[in-house]
Amino acid sequence: MASFNRVVLVGNLTRDPELRYIPSGTAVTEIGLAVNDRRKGANGEWIDETTFVDITLWGRTAEVATEYLSKGSSVLIEGRLKLDSWQDKEGQKRSKLRVVGERMVMLGAKGQGGGGKSAGRGPHYDESEFGASGDSYSEPSSTGAGVQAPDDDIPF
Repeated sequence: MASFNRVVLVGNLTRDPELRYIPSGTAVTEIGLAVNDRRKGANGEWIDETTFVDITLWGRTAEVATEYLSKGSSVLIEGRLKLDSWQDKEGQKRSKLRVVGERMVMLGAKGQGGGGKSAGRGPHYDESEFGASGDSYSEPSSTGAGVQAPDDDIPF
């Protein structure tokens, strides 16, 4: 049986990220994301619905999030769903669905609900660009490299 576990979310942080390090030295942060949905109901009125999602970021992604994001920042997160299960103090089984973020793109600019502590467009960070260790980080080039001008010969 085939399976596919991918999640892409765009929303705003519900709190400031707090960076921690596990004993191995790997950075980790947990962020809350509010994702808004607006649709028309059966009676024609608009219905606004907010979904709150807990997201765990690891390695350099966690460090960058803590450095550049703050409550209200707009961000795109791509990752996978993970089910956490545990027993509470009364022995009751509990579980919670969360997202393990593997790619993060900061949206907006300072003062516009995005970029938080940074000016201008926030950096893009993709863990896969740097291998598993995530030792390096670079902001995207603003030279427009890789962007092509529209072709006038396109028939539409």
